[in-house]
Amino acid sequence: MTEKIRFRKFNLFFYFVLFLWGFINSSLIAQAEEIQVAVATNFINPFKSVVKKFERKTGHKVIVISGSTGKLYAQITNGAPFDIFLSADSRRPELLIKQGYAVLGTQYTYALGKITLWSSNTNIISNSVESTLLKKKFSHIAIANPVTAPYGKAALQILKNLDQWDNLKPFIVQGENIGQTFQFVFSNNAELGFVALSQVLDPKNIHTGKRVDIPSDYYDPIKQDVVVLTKAGNSV
Repeated sequence: MTEKIRFRKFNLFFYFVLFLWGFINSSLIAQAEEIQVAVATNFINPFKSVVKKFERKTGHKVIVISGSTGKLYAQITNGAPFDIFLSADSRRPELLIKQGYAVLGTQYTYALGKITLWSSNTNIISNSVESTLLKKKFSHIAIANPVTAPYGKAALQILKNLDQWDNLKPFIVQGENIGQTFQFVFSNNAELGFVALSQVLDPKNIHTGKRVDIPSDYYDPIKQDVVVLTKAGNSV
């Protein structure tokens, strides 16, 4: 592992330890032996690695629930007993604060998401997203649900900005979340798909397939925000 990667991983671990431990000590989560954290699917793997280190270091148990941002948001507004929400966008945490489900002043951007076009077959991806889509060396292209998943919304924006949405509609298969979307491509149920860059860079996948990165001006920034929920705030 290079020093740069090791430093990034340490920073990620250090941030979450400070974040979780800070809220426990400040009694927003009052001496909790167990914390329930709802995590957007695209961040589940790096978060789990942080949780293991956190639990070993502090003795506190972290229960991780993952899913699409939209579904987790719906569960929270329907009374799910989560303490912290790591969203894949900034809109849902803002809404939760306005609606009284999250604690004012606890929203914070923990990551900026990037989307990429990826295939497990290296022959399908060309040197740009435009040429890859125009060559149509595929029968299916996977995107996450644009209504519930921020990465699905970004994929829809990209296709519309390239004037390819109407042309490619018959080829699209839709994942419930970005995790399922990645699995469609990984298992070759779809020859390529719009997935999170973090999924492709995961050590388990980094040597698999080929990707083409997408200019950031093709889609709105994917600000991923974390927020403490009122279940935790009210437990003081």
